[in-house]
Formats: sequence, C-alpha cells, structure tokens
Amino acid sequence: MTTLAPRPPVAPVGARPARLRHELRAVHALVHRDLLRLAGQRTHTALTLLQPVLYLLILGGGLTALIPSASLGVGYRTYLFPGMLMMTVQMPAITVGVRLINDRERGYLRELLMAPVSRTTLLLGSCVGGTLAATVQGAVLLALGGVAGLPYDPLLLGLLLAGMILASFTVTALALAVAVSLRRAETFHVLLGLVMMPLLFVSGAFFPLRTMPGWARALADANPIAYGVDLLRGCIAVRAPDRAAAGGIEWAGRQPPLVLEAALLLAGGALALLWAAHRFKRPE
Repeated sequence: MTTLAPRPPVAPVGARPARLRHELRAVHALVHRDLLRLAGQRTHTALTLLQPVLYLLILGGGLTALIPSASLGVGYRTYLFPGMLMMTVQMPAITVGVRLINDRERGYLRELLMAPVSRTTLLLGSCVGGTLAATVQGAVLLALGGVAGLPYDPLLLGLLLAGMILASFTVTALALAVAVSLRRAETFHVLLGLVMMPLLFVSGAFFPLRTMPGWARALADANPIAYGVDLLRGCIAVRAPDRAAAGGIEWAGRQPPLVLEAALLLAGGALALLWAAHRFKRPE
C-alpha cells in the first residue's frame, strides 16, 4: 500500500497582497518619520542649504571674472549650479547612514527590528525617506536657477528634479551600505571627511575634468558623484543647449549618453542597497 506524502500547507487566498500592504505601510511610516524630522529641523535644514548657496553666490560670482566663459562654454556660475545641486542633496542623503548608526547605538534600532516586518523593508523605508528628504532640499535650491542664468522652464525644472531624485537615491544607498558595516558614528564621520569632499572636488562640480591630472579623471570615471553632476548638466543641455557646460565625464574622448549615465546611477544605487540589505539581515 502506497503512502502519500502530506501536501504542503496552502497559503490563504489574499495572504500575499495583505503581507505586501503591511510591508508598504511600514515603508510609509519610515518615510513619514523622515519628513517630520525634516519639517521639525528647520534651522538645521537652512544651515545645510547655506553652504551651496554661498558657494554659488560668492565663489561663483568671484571666479566669473577669472575663468573665461570660452573655456567652459557658459558662465562660471551656470557651470557651478549642477555641482551645488549635487552638494545640496549629498549631505541629507549621507545623514541617513549617520542616523542608522545612532539608532543602533541608542537601542532604537533593536526596538525597530522587533516590528513584524522584514529587515529589508526597514532598510528600504530608510532609503526612500532619505532620498525624498534630500530631493526636497535640492528642490529649494532650484529657485536660484535664474541667478545661475537658467530659464525657469517647467520641463527643465522637472528634468533636474528627476536627476536629483536619482542622484539622491544612489548616495543614500551608498551611505546605508557603509553604515550597516560600522558600529560607531565617529568612524562614519571620519570616513566622510576622508572621502566625500575629495570625491566632490574630482566630480567636475567646480572645475572641468579635462583640466585635471590623468589620475583625477580616472577616479572620476568610478565616482558616483561625478555621474550625478554630469547627469544634471545633461538635463540642462536637453532644454537649454546654450547653457550646456563642457568638461564632463568622457569615455574615449566622447561623453556618455544621458540615458546611460542615469542607468549607471540607478544600477549602482540598487546594487549598494541590495548589498546593504544582505548585511542588514545579520543578527544584531
């Protein structure tokens, strides 16, 4: 007589959609928390915006007379504007990593992990919240586009906003990928001081890459900040070709297509987030 193996339990109808809604509510709660924090820290937000504004107004205005427009294709303030947008979204995005380490040190992360949702969902919520908060701050700086000589074209502003969302996502994901491997916020801050500003200076944000040494151009080819700056400049070139600056990333003497740069940023951010999620699954 043949004995039939027991059938595996069948999930109830509608269990997966209900589980998905549960996870999405957790993501929404984390994003809402980040937006509330952004709204409640107005002084901190204003100080974060102050540095790129000063760079744009003072540095951009001071060097306009020293750097001829012929070498850049545009005025220096127009050239500087995409780099300042990148600087604006960079700091709030990186703060997500600092917050993750602080939550671990204070024990808040352990309480958060007791929630009946996956760790990947919690990390995704932090990434989405950080991306949105960084983009909101970057959108504020778009109001100075006229100062940089850019037209207030709705499509141009929309393209720049989309570029900032993508750049914010990539930087946030990279910050989380680093933060999940560190235990102390001081270590994270020291690492930022050693890495982030040098990466910004070799991104083409302040000066054309073609004027830099060969090692700096090689570093820019692997620098996500450089692709973010180049993507924002490409968005300007789509709607305002006469405001398009030269001197960005080049492969074999040619500038990569805008769509390819966007795809590389998206892929880099996705891979960093997947790696961070893998590390985050380890028991605390």
